[in-house]
Amino acid sequence: MNHEHHHDHHCGCGCQDEPKFPELDAVLDAYADVAGSLITILQKAQEIYGYLSPDLMLYISRETDIPVAKIYGVATFYAQFRMNPVGKHLIMLCQGTACHVNGSSMIEEAVVEYLGINEGETTEDGLFTLENVACLGCCSLSPVMMIDGETYGQLTKDKVVNILTELKEQEA
Repeated sequence: MNHEHHHDHHCGCGCQDEPKFPELDAVLDAYADVAGSLITILQKAQEIYGYLSPDLMLYISRETDIPVAKIYGVATFYAQFRMNPVGKHLIMLCQGTACHVNGSSMIEEAVVEYLGINEGETTEDGLFTLENVACLGCCSLSPVMMIDGETYGQLTKDKVVNILTELKEQEA
């Protein structure tokens, strides 16, 4: 492809507007020659951008010469990686034994009813994502959920609704 026409507006062929991820370049440079660093690169990419979009995976593939199929395979294999944008508030609902015994399913029900989303989904307004996790390690506070890194324990359905209502109001 020779681009002899050097005009600045987008020519629509995609040569100008390939997505760039400048914040990631330093990471890619740092790990360029490190064998087996793909997972680290993906972790850093997700930290920066919140999730691994197809464009982002393509970009990593191009910059590292790792086939995109391999990147996609790694990203889908490990539960820590997300292919979809996650809501502004990530609700991690503990499903560990203690929480389960103390009614985590009732808590999940409250979240699902209140927000109208199921596990793994994000609300239409992009505010909340619900994820079940194996254990948050706060068993003494069960049932527990974590939102944006903050732990909420000894939950009841009412408490859940209050917490979510408060977060919603902050956005309004």
